[in-house]
Amino acid sequence: MNSVLTRYKRLTTIGAVAIAGTILLSSCAANESSAPTDPTATASTLAGTIDGAGSSAQGSAQEAWIAKFQTANPDVTINYDPSGSGAGREAFLSGGVSFAGTDSSLKPEEIAAGFKACAPDTGYIQVPNYISPIAVIFNVEGVDKLNLDAATLAGIFKGTITTWNDPAIAALNADAKLPSAPITAVHRSDDSGTTKNFTDYLNKVAPEVWDAPAADPFPYQTGEAAQGTSGVVDAVTNGTNTIGYADASKAGKLGVAAIKVGDKFVNYSPEAAAAVVDSSPAGDTASATDLVIKLDRKTTDPTHYPLVLVSYIVTCTEFADAKVAPAVKAYVQYMTGEKGQAEAAASAGAAPLSSELSAKIATALESIK
Repeated sequence: MNSVLTRYKRLTTIGAVAIAGTILLSSCAANESSAPTDPTATASTLAGTIDGAGSSAQGSAQEAWIAKFQTANPDVTINYDPSGSGAGREAFLSGGVSFAGTDSSLKPEEIAAGFKACAPDTGYIQVPNYISPIAVIFNVEGVDKLNLDAATLAGIFKGTITTWNDPAIAALNADAKLPSAPITAVHRSDDSGTTKNFTDYLNKVAPEVWDAPAADPFPYQTGEAAQGTSGVVDAVTNGTNTIGYADASKAGKLGVAAIKVGDKFVNYSPEAAAAVVDSSPAGDTASATDLVIKLDRKTTDPTHYPLVLVSYIVTCTEFADAKVAPAVKAYVQYMTGEKGQAEAAASAGAAPLSSELSAKIATALESIK
């Protein structure tokens, strides 16, 4: 593990942004495991170290991906810091990492500013690599099941609905014994793509309540703030009469609310998350190498779960440090390929990319050189 600490110290010195806090999701254990699971692994010619940072929602999947990839490519070391989507994009913009994971797609002004990790006057790649429902998690005394529509959910997190037995909640939960206790609504304290997706859903579906636009920072001075996905989950778990939002892979044993879609209350599932992604159009910055998606939050199809995040990998078509290109390209191809998507489904409950989207991603990634 001394090598892990050495790599961590090196990563914190590169780029303008200090990626601080947690130890990186580097996998010394993967490099020490026995026989490679990929029969072609002994023929791998890849070598070197690549650094990434960003989405904490991707954290579990990144751990699994890194372990598998390093086992198949024992001369490659991958460091990933789950510091949050905003921090990851900032690190990539400043040249501190070779790739970023982000639950919030690149902003036009970020694209216009350029990326110091990339060679001058070259392009960028932005492709989906992780699709997951966002779970509305709760820990309410005496309540095992909870139904919420978008307007009520918006009122809870905006702070206009303050007690669990509020008439708006009671009307949706006739059989529940709702306490008269105050609601503690927990949101992210850091810039977060999960927050942007959550607030985008509320603004699109309940604009009469949630009048703030989608944004990485939580827009209102209400509730309780916690750092990262793990911080929100811990605050909901250890608090009393709490509610929060987090990547569904981190919900654990907490209660999870069903969300009203059309005339029905829908529980999250990978299949329902994938369905809404497949029916959604391309985003405003879309191009051959930017496969951003504009999610259909307003769907009334109960086979869809619109409170979903599409997380992206952002990287270069050409790198300022050319020697990292082969390993970055191979790693992103693995994450977005059939084996990587199956691993994310098994380890993190992610919804695999559709075959049509996977084919577009594979074509885009051929641009990396």
